[in-house]
Amino acid sequence: MSQLPTTLEESISLAQAATIAAIADGHKRITVEILIPELKSMNLARQFIESFIDRGNTLKVLFTDTGAAALAKRDWTDINFKIDDLGSSRSPITDKIQAEDQLYIAIDPSAVEVEQVEKLCNAAGDRPVILFLPKLEDAAIVGIGYAARQLRDRFLTTLTCAYYIKPLETSAIYRCYPAQWQVWLEENDDYTLLAECPQKPVGDELDAILMPSTPGDNSAPAKSPGVFASLGRFLRTLSR
Repeated sequence: MSQLPTTLEESISLAQAATIAAIADGHKRITVEILIPELKSMNLARQFIESFIDRGNTLKVLFTDTGAAALAKRDWTDINFKIDDLGSSRSPITDKIQAEDQLYIAIDPSAVEVEQVEKLCNAAGDRPVILFLPKLEDAAIVGIGYAARQLRDRFLTTLTCAYYIKPLETSAIYRCYPAQWQVWLEENDDYTLLAECPQKPVGDELDAILMPSTPGDNSAPAKSPGVFASLGRFLRTLSR
């Protein structure tokens, strides 16, 4: 049984391994989500990319705009991969796809860039596209009606989540490919594994999992050290 990571570094390492495993299994559209708002995506992205730098200039890292791409080019020294942006109406993403590209990593794409991201995935064909820290389902931007359902059916449902960790108030949702989705509950500075699900638990399903177990239930879920106590210390260090 997989355990929750106990440090941010371990979380990045697990995300790298899960992504590599998903690519090896033939998945082409992959997401990696570490949902801790206080952390800076640029620093996380640089650590994550380390597992793929041996690909050299066949790796293309894409940022949401030219400013972010320029900042990465300035701050990331001694890189051997290509950096670009996701394009615009005057510089479409399809013009940035080159024959020598073998892997794309899009950093922090939001619902504003979902159209470019979809075009990137379509143009990439059999070449893997990794979406690192995506936020593609903002209802305020993509809507909640027919158009949003079309987007989900046409594109968002084609994405494979390789790694996901989201702390809630007293629980956490976790997935590390190829394992199933997991729900953990905080209990006395420990985390107890409550459930494993083939799909991400949301809404009523998640609420049902987080409800106290019924009397007479003698099942004893396995325990793990408190990951978010450790991450909390890390975040406090960052804020100093």
